[in-house]
Amino acid sequence: MSFQPTAALEAEIDELMSHYPQQKRSASLMLLHAVQEHCGYISRDAAEWVAKKLELQPINIWELVTFYPMLRQAPAGRHQIKVCRTLSCALGGSHKLYDHFCTKLGMDAHKHGLQTTPDGKFSIEFVECLASCGTPPVMMCNEEFHEGVTPQKADAIMGGCK
Repeated sequence: MSFQPTAALEAEIDELMSHYPQQKRSASLMLLHAVQEHCGYISRDAAEWVAKKLELQPINIWELVTFYPMLRQAPAGRHQIKVCRTLSCALGGSHKLYDHFCTKLGMDAHKHGLQTTPDGKFSIEFVECLASCGTPPVMMCNEEFHEGVTPQKADAIMGGCK
């Protein structure tokens, strides 16, 4: 296993685990979030390390990594674009917005999951509800939330990513 946590990550993991003394397994998601926060994504080696730390089988952790869409198995780009795909946004044009971004970035609009440009500058993904059903289509660029996004507004958002 080639994953080697930093001293800071190991200390954070130990602290998180202290909140779950009766059932270590209950800390699984918290530990995965910490690994992703420090490393940018969760590699197979990192998942195996977490499993060992929690005294679980690697599959018990990997099934979480592959199930939850907020956990990444590959590095994301410097600018992460998330387009809401739930019903109100779909009716408000999120599929056209997603297609627009994919065309601009040279991505496959029919591919599922996170896609990253070869230069590592942008990642895009269709995500579940971003909690603004009254102002579709909505999206996020990194931590910035945008409502009622038109193709022109989308171009301006991408243009602002330096």
